Amino acid sequence: MKLIRNFCIIAHIDHGKSTLAYRILKFTKTIKNNKKKLLDNMELEIEKGITIKNHIVQIKYKYKNNIYTLNLIDTPGHVDFSYEVYKSILACEGALLLIDISKNIQAQTISNFNFAIKKNKCIIPVLNKIDLNINYDNVIKDVKKLLKCSDKDIVHISAKKGIGIEKLIKIIIEKIPSPNGNIKLPLKAFIIDSYYDNYKGIKVYFRIFNGILKINDEIKFLSNKKIIKIDNLGLLQNNNNNNKIYAGNVGYFIYKTKNLEDINIGDTIVSSHDIKTKSIIKINNFKQMVFLSIYPIDNKDYKNLEKAIKKLKLNDYSFSYSKDFSNSFGFGFRCGFLGILHFEIIKERILREYNIKIITTIPNVKYKIILKNKNKKFINNPLDLPNKNDISYIEEPYIKITILTYSKYIGKILSYCINKRGIFKNQIYKSLNRIKLKFYIPYSEIIYDFYNQLKSITKGFSSIIYKFIGYKQSNIVKVDIYINYILIDGFSFFAHIDKAFIKAKKLCKQLKELIPKKQFKIPIQAYIYNKIIVREDISPFRKDVTSKCYGGDISRKMKLLNKQKIGKQKMRKIGKIDLPQNIFFSLINIE
Repeated sequence: MKLIRNFCIIAHIDHGKSTLAYRILKFTKTIKNNKKKLLDNMELEIEKGITIKNHIVQIKYKYKNNIYTLNLIDTPGHVDFSYEVYKSILACEGALLLIDISKNIQAQTISNFNFAIKKNKCIIPVLNKIDLNINYDNVIKDVKKLLKCSDKDIVHISAKKGIGIEKLIKIIIEKIPSPNGNIKLPLKAFIIDSYYDNYKGIKVYFRIFNGILKINDEIKFLSNKKIIKIDNLGLLQNNNNNNKIYAGNVGYFIYKTKNLEDINIGDTIVSSHDIKTKSIIKINNFKQMVFLSIYPIDNKDYKNLEKAIKKLKLNDYSFSYSKDFSNSFGFGFRCGFLGILHFEIIKERILREYNIKIITTIPNVKYKIILKNKNKKFINNPLDLPNKNDISYIEEPYIKITILTYSKYIGKILSYCINKRGIFKNQIYKSLNRIKLKFYIPYSEIIYDFYNQLKSITKGFSSIIYKFIGYKQSNIVKVDIYINYILIDGFSFFAHIDKAFIKAKKLCKQLKELIPKKQFKIPIQAYIYNKIIVREDISPFRKDVTSKCYGGDISRKMKLLNKQKIGKQKMRKIGKIDLPQNIFFSLINIE
């Protein structure tokens, strides 16, 4: 155990974390080719340039005549995947706090740092991109103030150029403590990750804190009390099979089952007869904030979609799902996500990894309904809204959002956040030109494009973190959309009364552009409490039935036009509206 070091890299998005991980693997000869995307190997990760899933790599490195085992647990940087960072920090004894000198300390960096400190983890500050040849004395001052450290504690590197990597590895070995587990105590392990292999079963990655895990041992998952027998056990290095794995190390086992719900990421593993050991963390402490329904375009794909969602749930415990039914779209699933980016990633993975074409409803947040009989009800689906006469009032979720930026952008940020129904709380100057702003904002106002718009008005020099703080009474209404006088329940959404008309107008206009014309007029209507607030009409294709009339009395033309009008009215009664697939993806970005 003295020769094991478990560590992760925590950083804000685009600070060079994946590049540093690659340089460490390359320097230690863990990889011998130039495959830079060994960790970010998912197609979506390569396209978007972000880390989505944490990855675990085992490194062997010789230092002072000893062979050390370095377990690197990679982490994402985007705020929507902060749960992945927390898992990694819990599984490690130390972390590299990576900071881009051209961007200074970002809000997400501070959030991850605070969590690591709270869990008593060793922090090594690392300043990246020193090859840019810019003066970063202010960054050093801010790092020293945040970590309460000295100049000699800060490591200066360039992950892109490979500068300072050898020194960094030595510091990891010298400063990060070895695991303090006890092999004589009962087994206690933590599930870091898992994924489904079509040929082998579920591959479960874990970190052992106490005890020993051996082949043929019977273990128990504390979340569901499921007991299984270990018959395939291995360390991460080259996926070697092992008969035993001791406390302090990271390994994997194969679980052959068709029931994908047995494994929960973040679960605690103990011996089958253990009744005293408690869970390391609560696996249900991730609060889903965005909810929408997913349906297969072809109803024949329903079972395949169910299997795909279960496999994704196995690999990503932070999103939830339940069976759902819509009169418009049939059978599907109501899913909860940590944010819009989280939803987009899951949607793309369903399409690319499982080749299932889907449609989705408009995203909503979870509202608290206070009924007149004093009962409370939480809903995230507009279809579940009780009768108006039964509702006393509605509360919506609020978040505390912290924005770290430069002081010259204060005016634009204040204007933008207030327009989002934000409540300004305070401002703190971190230095002469860097400032931290705090707002209370309804979560429904930021789920769409808040972060990108904020980046735009501050020219990229801003970062945010947010935290759910509770519910607050608000004037929320449900907007229903009717197309050709038929309710399309998938388009129903909640909105604040002051913004309901604007959102409904945008939605109806967009529907008008996206829905193809028919031989009859198609009305698109938005309702609030059975009152029409917006109407748009899709004009029909028109055939010139009077083209063959040359001269004569006007009554001849009117007779033909009236006959055409009657025919179109009949056609409207039996006419079927086909909604194109891309209409649902376009409506996600209505903001």
